[in-house]
Amino acid sequence: MTQVSERIANLAISETLAMSQKSTELKAQGINVINLSVGEPDFFTPAHIKEAAKKAIDDNFSFYTPVPGYMSLRQAVSQKLKKENGLDYKPEQIICSNGAKQAVCNALLAVVNKDDEVIIPAPCWVSYIEMVKLAEGKSVVIRTGIEQDFKMTPAQLEAAITPKTRAIILCSPSNPTGSIYSKDELKALADIFAKHPNIIIIADEIYEHINYIGKHESIAQFDSVKDRVVIINGVSKAYAMTGWRLGWMAAPQWIVAACNKLQGQYTSGASSIAQKAAEAAYLGDQQCVEDMRQAFMRRRDLIVKLASEIEGFKVNKPEGAFYLFPECSYYFGKSYNGKTIHTSADLAMFLLEEGHVASVGGLAFEAPDYIRFSYATSDENIIEAMRRVKETLAKLK
Repeated sequence: MTQVSERIANLAISETLAMSQKSTELKAQGINVINLSVGEPDFFTPAHIKEAAKKAIDDNFSFYTPVPGYMSLRQAVSQKLKKENGLDYKPEQIICSNGAKQAVCNALLAVVNKDDEVIIPAPCWVSYIEMVKLAEGKSVVIRTGIEQDFKMTPAQLEAAITPKTRAIILCSPSNPTGSIYSKDELKALADIFAKHPNIIIIADEIYEHINYIGKHESIAQFDSVKDRVVIINGVSKAYAMTGWRLGWMAAPQWIVAACNKLQGQYTSGASSIAQKAAEAAYLGDQQCVEDMRQAFMRRRDLIVKLASEIEGFKVNKPEGAFYLFPECSYYFGKSYNGKTIHTSADLAMFLLEEGHVASVGGLAFEAPDYIRFSYATSDENIIEAMRRVKETLAKLK
């Protein structure tokens, strides 16, 4: 009997990881591929954070960690939330996980019952809908487009809420669009949620520090909803620590307790060394975060300029994160060398095979007319990649 469970059979493979894998295979064949598919800073983890990890090894932090994380790290996160966000969360309201990805999944598994509805504004990160499936919930997708800067309106939110709505996942700054909800926009959404006290708001703020328009705003700042907001964050993006796998949640005590119980049964505590490194990230000099933000902003301006010069692309100016999400349906139905482009996934594959640039088709993000490019790479790579994209797309007739 070689049949997997329905749970696994119903899951989709992560399209971002699949495209990254395909580009790695082409590279192994000696082909020069520029990878704009993966959402990962190309910087090295800052030196003082690495030093803290080395010291943790020397100091024998090699034993099991508490399931919710070291108290010292949770205190550092609590201080960060107070200092940077003006939010009061006790260390007991924080649980550390193996990446922010696990924290999102923990939250859903802790609050969603079979057939509960979870609202997901789209374009959305590829894993949200699959995680809702794991929790046996139903995703209710709210579609937004480039003309509204990919942001859900209060009217759209109100229309999507039903008696079965249990949660919403709100990602700002957004993957894949880079859009950011302003304080006023969040307040308007919070006013809707205030009328629906059973809805849990999962606020994915992992791109908090990659923001080109000023201060990060969290929906947790509004008293009308704070007692049911779950903040998701971590060190991956701001501190170039993707491989360290350290994320966290700040939430009402009952949700943290539920996630503690859940995590205690399937992964236990996060890596001891990663936790000590994360502690150094939060307590140390923050200049490294600003330096990387400045670099990403320069790259944002560069890729927006170059992509705007490509025929058929509709481009907006992302306010945060490190993704560009142009509308590309102009190319659907066009052909080259016997290959016809029917979808954005076809277009991404065409760009990879013909132009040797890896990207991700928008279908994976519930936005089939778009394509995602990550500009978390060097200026030289961005210039060469956009040159290849422009040249390759010009072949389609």
